[in-house]
Amino acid sequence: MDEQRVETETTPGKEDFVRSLANGLKVLEAFAAGEASMTLSEVARRTGLSRAAARRMLHTLVHLGYATTDGREFTLTPKVLSLGLGFWSGNGLKDLLQPHLRTLAAELNESCSASVLVGTEIVYIARAHTRRIMRMDLDVGTRLPAFATSMGRVLLSDMEEPTLRNLLESSERPRMTPATVTGVEELCAVIAEVQKTGYAMVDQELEAGLRSVSVPVHHPERGIIAAMNVSVSAGLESAEGTLERVLVPLRRCAEAAVGSVVAWEQSTGQISGM
Repeated sequence: MDEQRVETETTPGKEDFVRSLANGLKVLEAFAAGEASMTLSEVARRTGLSRAAARRMLHTLVHLGYATTDGREFTLTPKVLSLGLGFWSGNGLKDLLQPHLRTLAAELNESCSASVLVGTEIVYIARAHTRRIMRMDLDVGTRLPAFATSMGRVLLSDMEEPTLRNLLESSERPRMTPATVTGVEELCAVIAEVQKTGYAMVDQELEAGLRSVSVPVHHPERGIIAAMNVSVSAGLESAEGTLERVLVPLRRCAEAAVGSVVAWEQSTGQISGM
């Protein structure tokens, strides 16, 4: 397709149409079609752009942190997930998950939350608060480092090992408390265990006195679309006691949430994902 023949009968007039933005979105959509990495020639072929135009789009994405390159192939970074955060938090997933979090919080009398991964951080998209056990205030939109949170480790567990390792190596991993795991090898091992067990528990690694258990919201077609957690005071019971008390209800909540997401998709004909 000729790069210059972008306009169609339904395309807005020139004063309302930004060709470079349209071309950049074409490049992102080419990766979204299922290609983990592509060469410049492959991107040009899939998008119908000239090699020069595709090169400009790709290097712009690299410069802005949305892609990386080894000099030959280009790969999107987790930062692209931030482009869909407005949908998740405003129009879709938050509204679907919030009722389930409220039910779980009432059942356990503990604060419960849901988040998505944006780059190296988790972003809270829904929360049911019962009592404050952290020094910091948590609300929708709060960002925390993924490596040191149970929801972050659940979300990171959906990555291939090389991608996970690259993300951890390129991110800051400050020691939040004496218990915080910060080493890349240790974190990879911890997250591999999360993949096996289907849950993550972080015990006073993010903040002293705070223990959190998380499970994935696992879509049948698109994998992990969010994480849900229960936060408890670490001084009131053992870690084993916390798991025994909250893990089954938490998993039940996540399964119910997936059911709501799938039902919403089927009833509206929309896809509540990126």
